[in-house]
Amino acid sequence: MQRNHPVGEGRRVAVTGIGAVCGLGWGAASLWEGLRAGRPGISSFHRFDHSRHRTHLAAEAGEPPESFVRSCPGWRRLSVADRFALFAAREAVERAGLTIPLGEEAEAGVYFGSSTGGMYESERFFERFLRDRRGRLSSLIPQQVNAPGDAVARHLGSTGPVVTFSSACASGALALGAALDAVRSGEVEVAVAGGSDSLCQLTYAGFNALRSVDEVPCRPFRAGRAGMSFGEGAAVLVLEPLERALARGAEPLAVLAGAGASCDAHHMTAPDPSGAGAAAALEAALADAGLPPEAISFVNVHGTGTPLNDAAEWQALRKVFGGRAGELPLVATKALIGHLLGCSGAIEAVATVLCLQHGELHPVEREGEADPELPVNLVLDEPLPLPGARAAVSTSLAFGGSNAALVFSRWERQAA
Repeated sequence: MQRNHPVGEGRRVAVTGIGAVCGLGWGAASLWEGLRAGRPGISSFHRFDHSRHRTHLAAEAGEPPESFVRSCPGWRRLSVADRFALFAAREAVERAGLTIPLGEEAEAGVYFGSSTGGMYESERFFERFLRDRRGRLSSLIPQQVNAPGDAVARHLGSTGPVVTFSSACASGALALGAALDAVRSGEVEVAVAGGSDSLCQLTYAGFNALRSVDEVPCRPFRAGRAGMSFGEGAAVLVLEPLERALARGAEPLAVLAGAGASCDAHHMTAPDPSGAGAAAALEAALADAGLPPEAISFVNVHGTGTPLNDAAEWQALRKVFGGRAGELPLVATKALIGHLLGCSGAIEAVATVLCLQHGELHPVEREGEADPELPVNLVLDEPLPLPGARAAVSTSLAFGGSNAALVFSRWERQAA
């Protein structure tokens, strides 16, 4: 997402619909209600047996609304990640005032991020196969990492491009950046963009083996932080040219103003401690949006709660925002919904839009002492009113050193 076009070239891109599923509930309203309350949706879970692992918490999404199950074709054949994706996509499309199946927007593009796709179902299949040797390998065919995005396209009747990004924790943000490019350039008039991932043993066991999972809900930037917490779910944003949205009477929720990406080129699992890679993504996103760092009112940080990642992110914030870094309000969505892996950038984008829309920042619980080495201004305990917020950045820093940043600006009709 390092772009060569002049700043401001192309069309302004509005967010006209949002949808979400996570450990706080099904629907964007449930997400916002839980975020505002500042209480983690991270607790014991039942997706699979975790008794042999060293930690036992995650933000599990729970059961979907029965009305949605009845109205969703082929429900039983869908993976859990597919189901999350369909719910979030339908909510976002309906919020945008579009029809399902899509009418004039049938050539909409679908841009999705996922880290494991249908891995949970694949694990269940192999468990049964190893137990009784009667499994059918053909049942694995639909359980691919691109399955959630493909399921969304089928469900919406979208005949435009369908693209899946799988770059670990940056996947959802990269999908949104690609969708932004496609709408700006006129490749598509409407983009349905987001991500979906479900809990599975592969990631839960792997990160536990790396000692990267906290035994309590994660504590970003706190002195006692000991790792991440897992979550699951999906998030979708509908993007379209601002002038098109206004012409059809839609009410934009925000403007996706810019996106940037970079790579640390440092290590497979550890971030560059200098924060240079993350800073490069932030700077690219700001340049793409045509905004100086001073225009940013708050940052939705990656904030996993791992000692190295939080420290590197603080260094990146210092590089980009200078003396403002310690004053700039930060929201840490993962402390409440866990780390949704390939979906994290998408659901944190939704959280950022909600903060801009409501003019207040969601808090996290004040758990433990602050880390004196990371003097961040994290929003704690109570929502922070910020009615004057005009623009915000959401960051995603992934394994492999992949970094992405998204800039959202508040939309007001008189400013159109």
